[in-house]
Amino acid sequence: MPGVYAAGRLDADSEGLLLLTAEGRLQQRLTDPRWGHWRRYWAQLEGIPSAKALQQLRDGLTIQGQRTLPARARLLEDPALPERDPPIRSRLHIPTSWLELELREGRNRQVRRMTAAVGFPTLRLLRVGIDLMDGGPCLSLEGLEPGQWREVNPTERQRLQALLQTSAHSPGRGGRAGGGKSGLAGGGAKGGLARP
Repeated sequence: MPGVYAAGRLDADSEGLLLLTAEGRLQQRLTDPRWGHWRRYWAQLEGIPSAKALQQLRDGLTIQGQRTLPARARLLEDPALPERDPPIRSRLHIPTSWLELELREGRNRQVRRMTAAVGFPTLRLLRVGIDLMDGGPCLSLEGLEPGQWREVNPTERQRLQALLQTSAHSPGRGGRAGGGKSGLAGGGAKGGLARP
């Protein structure tokens, strides 16, 4: 739709939660790493990461010449998701595992680059949550099937509007791309959640 932008991007081979908005300030607020909004991803990996690899992800890595911010990383039970279309590649003799990774920044293909840097390439990637950092629950995919979308509910709308009233602080490092590139349209803090 004209004038509607995603607050953060997903690569063509990734799946999951997108917050769509016509409010440029909201889009900027959710994607600028100065605000430190955690985004939660589930990644299906080739192989099973060691405790050392998980700690490297938590501590931050140097990818493309820049250090990533510290992350949250833990192994995850198989979430029993519907098969991906097209399906992921599989190798008969290499097991796969699931990782939950939370980031406060959104560089191009960051999750994939991070897991590859510790030796466990990402086979499938989903963004499953966005933390509004207001003490409330994360925006999530709950109740959305692949390809579905919904408008934010009144409580979510209030929470998103409240983000625009808070003053800047800097828990992370500023100046790096945090996700989307556009977002110059006006309007209230309206939005919708989509699962491509």
